[in-house]
Amino acid sequence: MQFGLTESQKILKDNARKFFSVECPTAEVRRLMETDTAYDPALWSKMAEQGFTGIIFPEEAGGLGLGKVELILLMEEMGYALVPGPFFSTVVLAGSVLDACGNSDQKKKYLEPVCQGKARATVAMVLDTAARPDPEDGRVTIANGKLTGRKLFVPDAAVADFIVVIAGSGVFVAESKAPGIKISAMKAMDGTRKLHVVEFNNTPAEKLAGTTGAMQALDVATAALVGEMVGGMQRTLDMTVQYAKTRKQFGKAIGSFQAVQHKCADMYLETESSRSAAYYAAWALQEGTPDAAIAVSIAKMYASDACRNVGNNGIQVEGGMGFTWENDLHLYYRRAKASETMLGDASFHRERIARLAIDAHAVPAQTARTA
Repeated sequence: MQFGLTESQKILKDNARKFFSVECPTAEVRRLMETDTAYDPALWSKMAEQGFTGIIFPEEAGGLGLGKVELILLMEEMGYALVPGPFFSTVVLAGSVLDACGNSDQKKKYLEPVCQGKARATVAMVLDTAARPDPEDGRVTIANGKLTGRKLFVPDAAVADFIVVIAGSGVFVAESKAPGIKISAMKAMDGTRKLHVVEFNNTPAEKLAGTTGAMQALDVATAALVGEMVGGMQRTLDMTVQYAKTRKQFGKAIGSFQAVQHKCADMYLETESSRSAAYYAAWALQEGTPDAAIAVSIAKMYASDACRNVGNNGIQVEGGMGFTWENDLHLYYRRAKASETMLGDASFHRERIARLAIDAHAVPAQTARTA
């Protein structure tokens, strides 16, 4: 097994770091988060020109045809730069579901414009009170090809051209300007990723050809989210270490104090462990290994706790400065707290790991009775 990145993967990661440092500096992040949508058409167009919007999708759909590992590397750099806007909801969430569940005609209609950067999309699924995915819930119903019901916590719905709806009876696509759709803003902790309520009232929708691939698509999105969280943790660590080197107390840099060093060491440990888990989950999904789903849940379980701990330690090291609006650290902490529960928090994934492990080692009833 190759434990390191390939030369092409390193080039992708380095180029993405350079691209976002120029096109999406912190000043631009702050400007966009103060808008209603956190979406910049110019930045979106430049990302499409780089091929980012079609990174993992097949070439026949207008994509680059790269692998899941490349997606995680890109998301890591986007997390490091705290890129705002609908990339995750469009490319990672909606794109993965469309690729997994759509037929060739539906991919040409919906996925190809996403790959080309001509369309934005999002996924609406039912979430429980802990903001964990519950796609089997039937609170949105369909009759005669029309949707009725409500979805909460839908990311970037205000700028979506169409909405992919996961409900108990299947996967559907509704145009955002279709009759009966109402989109309302929700308060969000992370200003770079806007959340919405989407209500359907006899809204016409097209059912995608498949449904079995939806959960695997959500696994791809979960692994990508962990990659983004890793990038945010790395940036938090970098800012904290830099502060500890320059801030002085009692005539010494605070980084020379053992208590501060321990916190930075803990941040480094949790960041690197999360990165390893994210990379393995991406590889497992790419190779289709039997433990892919478990690997994804392990990565999200660990990173959900780790990103909170890294943020906590970063703010404690910076002390009062960490709480100020002018300091960028709190921007990453907000993203970390929002991502902690998105697509399932640590408790949700611990339960999922247990269920998957039981299913993988279940003994058929007849065999058990014979034994």
